[in-house]
Formats: sequence, C-alpha cells, structure tokens
Amino acid sequence: MGGWSFAFIALVMGLALLFDFTNGMHDAANSVATIVSTQVLSPRQAVIWAAFFNFVAFLIFGTAVAETIGKGLIDITVVDPHVIFAALIGAIAWNVLTWLLGLPSSSSHSLMGGYLGAAVVKARGFHVVILSGWIKIFIFIILAPVLGLILGFVLMVAMNWLVHKRPLKSINLWSRRMQLVSAALYSLGHGGNDAQKTMGIIASLMFTSGRMKTFHIPLWIVLSAHSAIALGTLSGGWRIVKTMGQKIVKLRPIDGFCAETASAISIFFATHVGVPVSTTHVITGAVAGVGTAKNAAAVKWQVTIKIVWAWVLTIPAAALCAGAVYEVVGLIARW
Repeated sequence: MGGWSFAFIALVMGLALLFDFTNGMHDAANSVATIVSTQVLSPRQAVIWAAFFNFVAFLIFGTAVAETIGKGLIDITVVDPHVIFAALIGAIAWNVLTWLLGLPSSSSHSLMGGYLGAAVVKARGFHVVILSGWIKIFIFIILAPVLGLILGFVLMVAMNWLVHKRPLKSINLWSRRMQLVSAALYSLGHGGNDAQKTMGIIASLMFTSGRMKTFHIPLWIVLSAHSAIALGTLSGGWRIVKTMGQKIVKLRPIDGFCAETASAISIFFATHVGVPVSTTHVITGAVAGVGTAKNAAAVKWQVTIKIVWAWVLTIPAAALCAGAVYEVVGLIARW
C-alpha cells in the first residue's frame, strides 16, 4: 500500500478538507435558517454561533460515524488514494451544483455516493460494497426526515398546549432565548455527525497510502475536520437559507425552537449509533413537521417535493460523477 507521493496525499487530504468546508458552507443554511428567519439573530451572528458549536462538537462526540465511513461501507483493502480522490471530486461537484441551484441536498450522501461510485468502478463490480453498512444508511434516509417530522410535530403540539394562555409578548421573549439553545444543540449535532465523515475519509487515505499501520482516527484528523466545517459554516450559504427558512413554511421563534430541538435529538441519536445521517434531511423533516402542527395547508409541499427529488438523485449522481473521474484519472495515469 506504499509508493504514493507526499504531494499527491497532501492534495487528496486538501480536497477532503475542501469537501468538509463546502459541507459547512452548504449546510450552514440548516444550522442557521430558522434562527435567521425568526430574526432571533442576524445572519452574521447566526453563522458565528453555529460555527463555534460545529467546532466544539469534537469534545462531546466520539468517532463511531468516522469508523462507519472509513471501513464500514466499502472493503478498505480495495480502496486506494485514487479512489478517495475521485470520490471527493464527485462529491464536491454535486455539492457545488446543488448549492448554485439553491437545493438543500445532502453533503453526506454526496460523499457516500462518490465513495461508492469510485470504488465500484475500480473493482469493476459491487462485490466491494459492505451491504450491512449501506442498509443502515438507506434505513436512515427514510427514518431521519420522518423522525424529524414526527418530533417537530409533537414538540409543536406540546408547546402550543403549554403556552396557549400566555401573552404573545411573553411567548416570543421566552422562545427567542430558547432558540439560542436549540440552534446551539443543532449545530453541535451537525458538527458531531458531518465532520466525522471527512475524518473517516482522511483516515482511509492515511491507511491505504501506508501512512498509518492500522485504521484509527488520531486527534489531528479530528481537529482538522472540525476546523474545516466550522470555517465553511462561517462562509454561509444564503441561497439555501432562503429555501429552508421561508419557502417551506413561515417560522416564528417558537417554531424554530421546536424544529431545531427535534433535529438535534434525531442527529444525536444517529451519531450515538454510528450512522452518518443527513442533517439536511432531518432539519427539513422537522420544519415540515412544525408547519404541519400549525396548519398542514401552510406547508409549501411543492418545495418539499423538489427537495426530496434532490435527495433521491444525490447518491447515484455523485456516484456517477466519481466513477467518471476515476476512469479519467486512470486514462491520464496510463497515458
């Protein structure tokens, strides 16, 4: 597994961190859309708040998700730095395209799709796929938004019952303060789950290139990944903020609190069991659940359906991009 130049390994690692950066940029909307749309924080304040909690998440969560990504989806003996390079290019290409279109697709699924496509093309078959790992992924593709929707609905109903006799001014003051907490919890979950995906990729790179004798996640990889995603969040993603914060349903501070809390609970659970869940799916489901509890007719379901189509396309589209990149890299290397 040796023989890979330091320059190429550094390039691929840089791409992995760039992906992590675009993940933070792309998913900044998920972290801050509700708190910005309810005017609890300004956009600048919100991204700083979210980025801080993206970074400190490493103090709370382990590396179970990174282990799943690194060695639980693809037979790692088949993986090499060229596979990882192609996977990252495919994932970044799909991330950038959906960002330009303003679609909150899943950065997580872009990465997993890219990894799948490049590995399958290299192996010339699906025998390299670890089925048990992918079964968990596909279960959570369905479970994550549904869980977010149910929790968002239940929390919204409970909050309405608790505050129905209180004056509106008091409700807004309380819920604005609580939304600071819920946004922090969501950003912790986002950083804790999403940064680990890049950790797993970098650890695979180090192991398959011979730079590490055993597969593990050292602290320098952890800190690098969390730094990159936090910087990406600071850069913002305002096209998607508009979609998440206003186009699905109009949000009040109490609505934002319920959506973010529901999302945080779902993501914490997924991270605990080591599943690389889509934080985009969770927050979208939670926002729709909150809107349904208020008034199902208030939810702009045509926007939600458009988002779902982006989810459906993400893994196969990123896989095709990465597979094509792997073939091109192979042709260049042979030439």
